Amino acid sequence: MSAKTDDQVIVSADGPVRILRLNRPDKKNALTDAMYDVLSQSIDSAAADSAVRCVMITGGTAAFTAGADLQDFLRTARGETERFQAVRLLHALANAGKPLVAAVEGVAVGIGTTLLLHCDYAVAADNAHFQMPFVRLGLVPEAASSLLLPCLVGPRRAFEMLVMGRPFGAADARAAGLVNEVVAAGAAEAAALTAAHEIAALPAEAVALSRRLMRDPAAEVVKRMDEELALFRQRLKSDEARAAFEAFFSRKGD
Repeated sequence: MSAKTDDQVIVSADGPVRILRLNRPDKKNALTDAMYDVLSQSIDSAAADSAVRCVMITGGTAAFTAGADLQDFLRTARGETERFQAVRLLHALANAGKPLVAAVEGVAVGIGTTLLLHCDYAVAADNAHFQMPFVRLGLVPEAASSLLLPCLVGPRRAFEMLVMGRPFGAADARAAGLVNEVVAAGAAEAAALTAAHEIAALPAEAVALSRRLMRDPAAEVVKRMDEELALFRQRLKSDEARAAFEAFFSRKGD
């Protein structure tokens, strides 16, 4: 296995499987602009690389990701920045040219949960904890979750997850169809890599055509992403969101 380290994201190859390992353990792999850039570029470039047959995203054994770095959101809420690099990753997920596999251990918050809607196969450890607290932060759903999640779990269950923001565990994630299998803590990455190699061994053109038939039209998904994003940007500057972020950091002592 060869590896290239980009500080907070480690990109490596295990044969035909490209592995994207989130590497910001002190912040539970909360995503920064730089991390969004590396993830997006790695997913996009895999589409044109015949040596890559599958892409796996993992956060290691401590945490998948605590979601977006709320410090970035707070800076936007205060009008200190207009950057919003997450949109590039969301589009990369919607248009991914190669199968996506995820290995989830520990917390999977916000985009840590919604990105699973764009994966073809996902494994969760039994210590995984999922939550989409967008509305609790004065925001709206993202990653086309307002379109994809109701189709997956039904509108009432989606309301509970997306609007009420209730947390749920690995067993519930599997029952909802967000993950394919649940394994013991510490075993998610190995199980996901096994699945990724199983996918990589299949006829590549048949896999690509089958994914195209099975997945929602990318244009429709991206359109919903962009609609969500426009509202998300507005909400980031709302009094509700600013108060929610400041209350969060006050509780954390940051």
